[in-house]
Amino acid sequence: MLRVAVFLSFFYLFFAIYGFQAFKTVFRGSIATTIYIAIFSMVLLYFLFKLLNFKPGSALQPDTAIAGGIFFSFLILGLVLSVFMLFEDVFRGFALGYDKLNGATSIVRSRRKFISSIALGIASLPFGALLFGMVKGKYNFKVLKYTLEYDDLPDAFDGYKITQISDIHSGSFDNRTKVSYAIDLINEQQSDLLLFTGDLVNNKAEEMYPWKDLFSTLKAKDGKFSVLGNHDYGDYVSWETEAAKAANLEELKRIHKEMGFCLLLNESRYLEKGADKIALLGVENWGEGFKTVGDLKKAASSIVNSDFKILMSHDPSHWEKVVIHDEYHYHLTLSGHTHGMQFGLEVPGWFKISPVQLRYKYWAGIYEEFGQYINVNRGFGFLGYPGRFGIWPEITVITLKKKSLT
Repeated sequence: MLRVAVFLSFFYLFFAIYGFQAFKTVFRGSIATTIYIAIFSMVLLYFLFKLLNFKPGSALQPDTAIAGGIFFSFLILGLVLSVFMLFEDVFRGFALGYDKLNGATSIVRSRRKFISSIALGIASLPFGALLFGMVKGKYNFKVLKYTLEYDDLPDAFDGYKITQISDIHSGSFDNRTKVSYAIDLINEQQSDLLLFTGDLVNNKAEEMYPWKDLFSTLKAKDGKFSVLGNHDYGDYVSWETEAAKAANLEELKRIHKEMGFCLLLNESRYLEKGADKIALLGVENWGEGFKTVGDLKKAASSIVNSDFKILMSHDPSHWEKVVIHDEYHYHLTLSGHTHGMQFGLEVPGWFKISPVQLRYKYWAGIYEEFGQYINVNRGFGFLGYPGRFGIWPEITVITLKKKSLT
């Protein structure tokens, strides 16, 4: 951990000092320069204190995540300022060389205030966005509603309403009032079915203890169902024994049941209305580059291809690599996992952009391939960076409709 601290401190100090040139040029002789140095120093010391007291393999606590988020925000601020200062220094170097070649008096040009002002203005955008994401954005819950039409939807399920949530990551929560508000928002949808698509915790089942009473109040007319995500298996922390790790997973499964969720582990259930029915399937995690214990064939062993099928699978890469190529036709798959990287720009229905799309083809919202749909939920909670900007926490409401023949 000491090596990590030294490595991060080096880059942080380099960008802070180099970027300080822009700040000094704009606020020459002002107390603002002293404030700049003091704040950058305090942020570094606070981060190092948290980092050096963090035990490798243990769960990341909310206050440690906040320290990391603030540190990262100031690192980005210094980085952007440094980029502008670098380009200006290159210009100044070329100008000095040009003067020497032409026999002119060689004078190192001073930094231009307007360049530094532009640098500060642009650097403040990601810096401000990151801070806003930590203060307000991480609990800025949005209800996104979609209507999907199908030719073969059983008549009794015309207008059937499904609420999906995903990636709760309860170990990151730090505001019970905000989480309670989101629970009420879910219940206000009065959906027929509530589906949770994995990552209840960051690492350990105990993270859910302070929150399970709230999530137990979630309601849906036809029940609540869930699957596991990659974080639910406890793979990202150290365990004294394999038995302890296995016991943690069993405890997590018990919590699902205690909260009223039917956890589907490579299995299926029929939802029935009179003579009509639809098949609901849930697989364990299958992710490209992550745990791959999801077994679609096993989950579908008790249904037939003619059934109308809804599949819960945490990672959208499963849909891309396996589901849409399967001999069975899966009408709707519900996933999460990507969080939309918790940072980007989006106007739902118009455009969306996030760095996560460099990794995932299907990363947020509704997609269609071969007549099959997937919704990738942007996530209820947050992980790592303790905030969200532009890609807000999501509650998805999907209404199934029978396609009109006219």
